[in-house]
Amino acid sequence: MVNYGSYALRSAVITVSWIPVILTFTEHVCYVAKIEGSSMRPTLNPTDSFNNESDWVLLWKFNLKQAKNWKENDVVLFKSPSNPKKVYCKRVKGVQFDQVKTRSPYPKDTCLIPRNHLWVEGDNVYHSVDSNNFGPISTGLALGKAVKIVWPPSRWSADLNMSEGRGDIKVFPTMEHS
Repeated sequence: MVNYGSYALRSAVITVSWIPVILTFTEHVCYVAKIEGSSMRPTLNPTDSFNNESDWVLLWKFNLKQAKNWKENDVVLFKSPSNPKKVYCKRVKGVQFDQVKTRSPYPKDTCLIPRNHLWVEGDNVYHSVDSNNFGPISTGLALGKAVKIVWPPSRWSADLNMSEGRGDIKVFPTMEHS
C-alpha cells in the first residue's frame, strides 16, 4: 500500500530544496530577459513594436563586473545611470582606455573611456538613448551579456553580431585590457 502523505511531503521537500539553487543561478549565472524598444533594431526586435512581439534573450551574468570580461560588439543589458528603475539594452562600442568618436548630444568629439567603464550605443543609431546621452557606463551597472535569442523560436538562429550600429568608432584601440 502506497502512503500518499509521505510521498507528497517528500516531493514538497525536494521541490522546495531546489528554490535556493534556482534563485542563486538566476541571480549570479544567467537568466532570460525580455528586450523592450526599438533601439537595437535590426538585431533585436526587428519587427515593429505595435504587434507586441519582443525578443527574449539568454543573459549571461557570471563575472561581468570587470571591464576585462567585456569586448567590443557584446550586447549588454544595464541599469540606466540616471534612473536605476530603467534598464537599457545596447552594444558595447568601446571598453576601458579606448578613445571613441562620439556624436551629438555628447559635448565632445571624442571620449577616453575610464577604467571599468564601457561605451555603449544602440544599433538603431538615431533612435537610441545611449552613451552619447549619458557618457561611459560603469561595468557595475551591467546586468548581463546577451548571448542568444531564445524567443521567438523563429529567431533562434539570429546572430547578435549581425549589426554594428555605427561601425568602428574607435580613435585608437586599447593597448591593454587589464
